[in-house]
Amino acid sequence: MTDHALRILRNDRRLAELAACALDFDLDRAVHGHAEEVRLASGGPLEVVAGDATGGTYSVCADGSVLYADSEGAAGIIGSSVDEALELVIGLPGWRDCTRLSPDDGEEKVLACLAETEDEIREYDRIDEERAELRAALGFPERSPVELVRRLRAALLRTEPDFVLLNAEEGCAYDRLGPAGPPLWEPVLAAGRADLARLREGDRTAWREVAEDPVRRRITLRAAQFDRAEDDLELLRHLLRHETRSSMTDELRLAAVLVGLHGDTGDLPLLLDVRETDFDTACGLSDVPGPGVGADELRQWARELDESMFGSDPSDEPVSTWTDLARDQGMTDLARVTLIRELDSIVMDQSRLRRPWAPHTLDTAPLSALAQDFEELGDLPQALRAQRLYAALQETAWGRASARHTLARLEREAGRLPQAVDSLAAVREALATPGDDSLRHWQRVNLGRFIAEEHYRLTLALVDAGRSEEARILLTAADAVLDELSDNAAKGVRELAERTTARVRKAG
Repeated sequence: MTDHALRILRNDRRLAELAACALDFDLDRAVHGHAEEVRLASGGPLEVVAGDATGGTYSVCADGSVLYADSEGAAGIIGSSVDEALELVIGLPGWRDCTRLSPDDGEEKVLACLAETEDEIREYDRIDEERAELRAALGFPERSPVELVRRLRAALLRTEPDFVLLNAEEGCAYDRLGPAGPPLWEPVLAAGRADLARLREGDRTAWREVAEDPVRRRITLRAAQFDRAEDDLELLRHLLRHETRSSMTDELRLAAVLVGLHGDTGDLPLLLDVRETDFDTACGLSDVPGPGVGADELRQWARELDESMFGSDPSDEPVSTWTDLARDQGMTDLARVTLIRELDSIVMDQSRLRRPWAPHTLDTAPLSALAQDFEELGDLPQALRAQRLYAALQETAWGRASARHTLARLEREAGRLPQAVDSLAAVREALATPGDDSLRHWQRVNLGRFIAEEHYRLTLALVDAGRSEEARILLTAADAVLDELSDNAAKGVRELAERTTARVRKAG
């Protein structure tokens, strides 16, 4: 991880011009930056060091890795250092056409692709002599094209999750440059598969440790979901008993199903005992067969629930299953990037929200869930993206008021106070002119109290930001909302209202 070659180019004008002309690696273009403002999803720093004639840029990341971003919205790591990236650019002058190649394609295919690309370049440039001169001047060895393709592919596969590029204004992610990499469920299930193997080997320490760790227990149950074995019944019983500690989880239901699929009626007392763990579990497992049913009925119950909720193909699981389990294991950046791409896909194609049984209506719940996931990850810009679209798609007055109230809170927490003021104005508009009867009781329910509280909290934030005049205007609106609440709804707001009024008066 050095910048030896970059220093040589910066100190030798002729070599720098040669790299710009022969390799389209132009140091002078660095001063212009990228075509649009960008940032890494991880929040890490970026330094543009060169550009090309198509508007693409080469940027150095915090660890020295080089990220190439084209002008069409795709980006990827192409080397662990500037030296490695330059060695690639010299050895594969048409490297952009090689991003989908793999050493597994075979030497013949790789060389044929490279020959076609380089022949096209040779029609305009004397690249062979120029490449040889640059390689010698920068001290690079001559590597085989197949080796360089292998390096390029390995570098591109490192792009996610640490080096995903975002449009800084819109927050959407750049497309992957090159291979997509493994699906999320593979790294998420890796530890669970290892623990499942240890349980099957009879490792009693693992039986105790996995059962007592809620995260390891959940992931091991998911591993068992996709790797089913006849001899797993005893370990499944063991995990089922311990999963009751987490109350009614999807994994508790899964464990019950996996036990039930074995059709051992001796497990009915266990299943019924699990069902009675608490109220939530009793509701979630209310359809567990009662005492006295036969093996076929037990299997039928488990099979129907398995087909409707689980199955044996991890690619059929909702993405939220894997992002939740990734977060539980500390794979925060991996979860964030997956959620960003999920949001991007909805933004680009809102038809994904259409209900199959009612194609003229939208199910906006996935957007609300994404906003909550991003907020829990501490990524307020992405939470705002999701909540903003969610609010825009609401069709009832209640939906608009509730969604805009949440949007205002997120904007306030992100320091976007003028936008939060506008969002609360939209809330008041929905209350004043609802257009339907969904808000007819808003003054007597929690929504009214929450709206009033957010008005006062934003007023305090405006005071803290030195926006006294705007705070006074919003305080008047807050008092008007409070005056409309029922006595019971207003009870929990009055102390906040008094404190806010005092702060505004003190601020002058």
